[in-house]
Amino acid sequence: MKTIVCERPLHLAVHERPIPLRGPGEVLVRIRRVGICGTDYHIFGGNQPYLDYPRVMGHELAATVEEADADADLAPGDVITILPYLACDECIACRRGKPNCCTHLQVLGVHRDGGMAEYLSVPRAAVVPVQDLSLDQAAMVEFLAIGAHAVRRAGVIADARILVVGAGPIGVATALFARQDGARVTLADTDADRLDQARRLTGIADTVLVDDVIACVLASRTDGEFFDVVFDATGSARAIEAGFGYVAHGGTYVLVSIVKAQIAFSDPEFHKRETTLMGSRNATSADFRHVIASIRAGLIPTAAMHTQSFPLVEAAEYFPQLIAGQGSVLKAIATW
Repeated sequence: MKTIVCERPLHLAVHERPIPLRGPGEVLVRIRRVGICGTDYHIFGGNQPYLDYPRVMGHELAATVEEADADADLAPGDVITILPYLACDECIACRRGKPNCCTHLQVLGVHRDGGMAEYLSVPRAAVVPVQDLSLDQAAMVEFLAIGAHAVRRAGVIADARILVVGAGPIGVATALFARQDGARVTLADTDADRLDQARRLTGIADTVLVDDVIACVLASRTDGEFFDVVFDATGSARAIEAGFGYVAHGGTYVLVSIVKAQIAFSDPEFHKRETTLMGSRNATSADFRHVIASIRAGLIPTAAMHTQSFPLVEAAEYFPQLIAGQGSVLKAIATW
């Protein structure tokens, strides 16, 4: 089978590998679509904190079943997506129902080789049937679930004032699910083109450009009170640190993005506001089900959000183009 390997930063190559053998309790799937994520761009660029090279990337996956156990309730040809966070089921996080932050977590495409291969064998528990979703929609479930998980974790309620900083795929997903819960959502980014695209494709009308006077702008929009919940989806240490100042007194700050940096903030301001600080990592099977139901109900504009497609065998050519054109890329999906 063909496999796309990131041999080292900025270098992708097509390798031939044997089709994997299906282990006990596993499902052999044929990969059909691979959504390209910020994590993949970071791996390609050499600044992902949890990775060793060479690596087969790809964790936003749509596939069809090739072979499964007789009792797996799956048939050849079934369209599925994959929960790419492989947990140990034994550690403290797993025992408390939080496998997304398992102490021994293995994420496909990050800690172990992922879905930029024609075939993959994964545990049955990682296989999520998507019923009547298209292959493209199935490949979008994972990144949407990260936003849905962050919103659920924050306990967003109707009419809450929400600020999402970062208008990439994860930020847009977070904004969409906060809006779905009835919140008043403001989306912020440093890139005017990216903001315009998000507004045009998703209907998130309240957007604001991050500049030197952003704090004053946000204060004026909220009568000086700022936001009940702030989500950071930027991947920027500087942006994360600035975001502490946008949280209302008694509010919550959720760090969805991850950076290779130490984060500092003003302790007096943090205590004065009694800020709740949360990390939000990955997603759970419950979040996947919520996303699938939302797509099926027509609540997520997946067709509009899917902005680019390209053949996966040409990834080496397309990756630099996608990174250079981030203002026009919301979700790129590679095809086998």
